[in-house]
Amino acid sequence: MFLHIVSIDYLGAYKLRLVFNNQTVQEVDLAQELYGEIFEPLKDVNFFRQVFLNPETNTIQWPNSANFAPEFLYDLGQNIPQAA
Repeated sequence: MFLHIVSIDYLGAYKLRLVFNNQTVQEVDLAQELYGEIFEPLKDVNFFRQVFLNPETNTIQWPNSANFAPEFLYDLGQNIPQAA
């Protein structure tokens, strides 16, 4: 199964709550991942907050086309247990 992100919530600073197509919910802190030319603008929290779900790539993206692969985000994230 290929991982896809189905929803996203901005939590504050550089943290996001992501829901994956395997029903896993994870909190991801991208503060340490914002290096390199494409990711530098994301250090501005106001710009970081402009994150959106790209339906064509099934991952998160920003207006400057910066994005992270769902698999990378899944490995980086902390699982948030869901109530049954």
